[in-house]
Amino acid sequence: MERDVQLVRDLVAAVPGFEDLFEAHVFNEDGVLPHLFFWDVVQETVASFLEGDETDWRVTLRFLEEQLRLDVSDVARVITTSFLFSLPWPGQPGYCLVEHLGPAMGARFAAIRPAG
Repeated sequence: MERDVQLVRDLVAAVPGFEDLFEAHVFNEDGVLPHLFFWDVVQETVASFLEGDETDWRVTLRFLEEQLRLDVSDVARVITTSFLFSLPWPGQPGYCLVEHLGPAMGARFAAIRPAG
């Protein structure tokens, strides 16, 4: 199994709230497409943050921080391009979520979106 696909499976195991999303994704896409799945993860994580459901968004950020620190290229690429880059922009609802990124994700976020 490719590492980016394993990332998706490990995330769903760590955050059970993503199980239904994962099942729908696999059904609709006839498999796991990590970059596409992470678009939905961003939407769900931001919604969790805005709704004050700290468990899901905090667990998601903590999990992704740990994965990014492992510095596996396929995994880092998915987290950077499909999660971090897709976070809300300044002035959009949920932008304050970026203040809760860990050191590794915060550094990557600043590198790919220096203006926020």
